Amino acid sequence: MTDNHYIHKKRSNVLTRVFLEDEALINKKLPKELLLRIFSYLDVTSLCRCAQVSKAWNVLALDGSNWSRIDLFNFQTDVEGPVLENISRRCGGFLRQILLKGCLSLTDNSLRILAQHCNNIEDINLNMCKKLTDTTAQALSKHCNKLQRVDLGSCSAITDLSLKALADGCSHLTHVNISWCANITESGVIALARGCRKLESFTSMGCVQLTNEAVGVLASHCSNLSAINLHGCTNLQDAAVLSLAEHCPNLLYLCLSLCSQLTDASLIVLAQRCHQLHTLEVACCSQFTDTGFQALARNCRLLAKLDLEECVLITDATLIHLALGCPRLEKLSLSHCELITDEGVRQLGTSPCAAEHLTVLDLDNCPLITDASLDHLISCHNLQRIELFDCQLITRIGIRRLRNFLPNIKVHAYFAPATPPPSATNARTRYCRCCVLL
Repeated sequence: MTDNHYIHKKRSNVLTRVFLEDEALINKKLPKELLLRIFSYLDVTSLCRCAQVSKAWNVLALDGSNWSRIDLFNFQTDVEGPVLENISRRCGGFLRQILLKGCLSLTDNSLRILAQHCNNIEDINLNMCKKLTDTTAQALSKHCNKLQRVDLGSCSAITDLSLKALADGCSHLTHVNISWCANITESGVIALARGCRKLESFTSMGCVQLTNEAVGVLASHCSNLSAINLHGCTNLQDAAVLSLAEHCPNLLYLCLSLCSQLTDASLIVLAQRCHQLHTLEVACCSQFTDTGFQALARNCRLLAKLDLEECVLITDATLIHLALGCPRLEKLSLSHCELITDEGVRQLGTSPCAAEHLTVLDLDNCPLITDASLDHLISCHNLQRIELFDCQLITRIGIRRLRNFLPNIKVHAYFAPATPPPSATNARTRYCRCCVLL
């Protein structure tokens, strides 16, 4: 054995003795309850490391009370059935929240064991757990009647049977996400609405089989709804929005993007009844006009976030109404609103609301916008980001001028590179536009 190796080993032994003495002192000086409280602030990785320090810390770290909230998203590719089953037995009734988003290896059997052992779960995220079927929802319904939040987004195998099971056994549900579950129909949503009347948030992006009747029953039975996302529910018509406005006056967030059958009648009824509306997303609702947004701006003065992308019929008149009627507007998307001009941006940018609150403005593919629009935004002192992709009348000079007044703003735009001299190219050469962050 070399001298260096001997010295290193001796130092290691000394440090080990010192640590064990300190550990013993810690364990003697601090009561178990206080140590457990300290451990309760650690994440899963830190708890596992602490469990390897000593027998005493192993007991403390693996105490079920420290495992009331588990987030396995960062370990999703490594989480298989036996891992979850061991966690379930360890946590037992202490577990309140578990996030399993993207844990693709998990099966119904593992979730059944979880439900059996951890029947006090209130929040479970199973988003993108694609192997799960209705059997999982039935297990949660049978054992976890305290469940309040469930995320089944992109669990493509589930059907109406899952929603009917949750309606039967989980009447305390407040938040449900069934986005991209293509097999869900109006039958499942109606059952859920009738059994879970405490719903506050409902997300069903891409559920193309959802109907006016389903939304109507949901609205009439769940009047506490404050957040609804119906993105891509393409069969919905104005009657669905009428039901929401009539029965859910406290709506704060509503997404109707890609519901292309809707008309101004939807915006008008929202304006009449939903005065608390904070966020409205209506991208690609191509039948909306200035008339609908005028009504909205006059009555929904708390609006802070608006996504009007591809509302192709709106003009500068909409921006004038928003400038006058929505003093708290923070984020506005006007991408592909090709009738918007510098005058509309001037009305918006010089309004008191924009100067105080506007932080994000999207103007992608607004072909009539010029550098003059950027000049109208220099008084928007809180503007953090502006999108200008494919605004071909915007120049680098205009952007630099804006940045002189707003040095911290992020500008996303692209420009065609300079055309090379004829001698350096031939007739068939094409130059693509390059994307830049300015």
